[in-house]
Amino acid sequence: MPLSLVHMQIRIIAVGRIKEKYLKDAIAEYEKRLRPYVNLQVIVLAEERRAGNASVSQETYLKEQEGVRILESIPPETFMIALDVTGSKWSSEELARNIREWGVAGKSSIAFVIGGDLGLGQNVLTRCNLRLSLSPLTFTHQMARVILLEQIYRSMRINRGEPYHK
Repeated sequence: MPLSLVHMQIRIIAVGRIKEKYLKDAIAEYEKRLRPYVNLQVIVLAEERRAGNASVSQETYLKEQEGVRILESIPPETFMIALDVTGSKWSSEELARNIREWGVAGKSSIAFVIGGDLGLGQNVLTRCNLRLSLSPLTFTHQMARVILLEQIYRSMRINRGEPYHK
């Protein structure tokens, strides 16, 4: 039975601008494809400036500062998912099923959070309801944004019983 999740608000909070045109084009394409399925908002936050030789403690501080801005951009009732290499590893079908179940359970506001090149601060990881890994491979945060949008789009198609290439 196809499910309509248009009432669902999905936010993607991402640290760092996209500079490459091909990535901007891919992001714009998936944002356009998602419009009929879900209320999507992409929020891009600036990365903290740092010296090229920042110490571990400086990097931790910078991640926490980015984390403050991330958390300020997410309403308190939002179900928050941090993209994290140590997170749960789901198939596309499992992601689709979980998005559908969250919607049925009344979690109509979901935020996926993508950190910058330093990752996410402990303040964000502590607040998140779930940690999700896109792959055991390492992707740039810019590529992760494209992959996440594609997977959300794939999930919407799966949940509506529409064909999508495998």
